Amino acid sequence: MSIEKLKENYPVKIRWIHFPLHPETPQEGRTLENLFPGRDLAPIKKHMKGLMADAGLPFGDRSHTYNSRFAQELGKWADTQENGEIIHDLLYKAYFVDNINISDIDKLVKIAEAAGLDGGAARRVLEEREFEFEVDEDWRFSKEIGVTGVPTFYSNDLAVVGCQPYDTLEKFVKHLMELQKESPV
Repeated sequence: MSIEKLKENYPVKIRWIHFPLHPETPQEGRTLENLFPGRDLAPIKKHMKGLMADAGLPFGDRSHTYNSRFAQELGKWADTQENGEIIHDLLYKAYFVDNINISDIDKLVKIAEAAGLDGGAARRVLEEREFEFEVDEDWRFSKEIGVTGVPTFYSNDLAVVGCQPYDTLEKFVKHLMELQKESPV
């Protein structure tokens, strides 16, 4: 995966900022045909599968989109837990590969447990909306900086949008490192 390779080769720190992707989607989800009425989804899926393959990511045959708000709140909480960052890969796989409804609290608790996190604590965090404010702040920030799609790689008011091959992300990181050399903090 491109991000992991970047972390191995460069002193980068990843911080997840969440974005409201189709926030109007109901908990039960929507079919992709309903989300994109009248569009031929076969070429879109083929294109996405190719982009993901270039980035070293698996991509399944998704049939639905689901509201990601609870998954984002779970991710924010997981980031506060020791080794919690693994949750992001598991949420990606659940959504993009396994077509799992990531707005279902029971399914999210199972994902948290698979990440080695406390399932009871994960359930409490979701049911009591303990990280609602933090995700609201992420949504505000992502709107403020002009995020229009995911993933977006952002630093120093520069952004790379979309699933990109490693070479593109490496050029971005090298450019940021050059900028830092020119004007150290």
